Amino acid sequence: MLRLSRTFSTLLIGAILSACAAPSSQALRPAVTPIPDCCRATQTDPRRQAIVRTAVTLIGATTIESQGRRITYDCAGVTRAIYLAHGIDLFEGGAGGGKANGVGLIYTHLRTHGRLHRGPVVHGSDLVFFDNTWDYNGDGLVNDPLTHVGIVERVEPNGTIVFISRVAGAIERYRMNLAQPHVHRAADGRLLNDYMRRKHWRDGAQTPYLTGELFAAFGTRVVESTPSPDRR
Repeated sequence: MLRLSRTFSTLLIGAILSACAAPSSQALRPAVTPIPDCCRATQTDPRRQAIVRTAVTLIGATTIESQGRRITYDCAGVTRAIYLAHGIDLFEGGAGGGKANGVGLIYTHLRTHGRLHRGPVVHGSDLVFFDNTWDYNGDGLVNDPLTHVGIVERVEPNGTIVFISRVAGAIERYRMNLAQPHVHRAADGRLLNDYMRRKHWRDGAQTPYLTGELFAAFGTRVVESTPSPDRR
């Protein structure tokens, strides 16, 4: 089994977000509008809970060690490493030939080994994909699909998704509320949507920055429960 830790190993350290992007030639999805009934939690089975626990242990880490494999320390690499610790390679079956990087490989994998959806039911351990978290193709336009991925930890009572991802210099918790995608904080001060895209002088007036505005899809990976001892 893959072992993860907070210590440095011989990993290829990529740019902060650059390796988290998919090719700009991929088809764009419609812009996000509020999804009033999203999101609701469902009871998570033990194996999914174990995946979430692995993700939680890495919060705050600035490096990641992966024994037996060389995995890039970016959003896709960290997400892949967490699932590898449970025997699932999210890059398996992805397009080769250098035409897709980490986020694109994981998205393609989910098409075959799970399902892509927009809620309203979300599981802990689900993947969450984002578009346009940075200007991947450098053209100054908001036209960059599948530039980021994270792992859902839980759904709060108000429908806010708490997910774990490597965004800047470390692995942290972030929040997203799809019923109010354009609101950073509620009137009572509760955090609904974190900022994910950094502001740039070339950004237009309508450039999205919040997690809810940049949301692309959830991905639920088929995860087989570990058999109980009497069934082995």
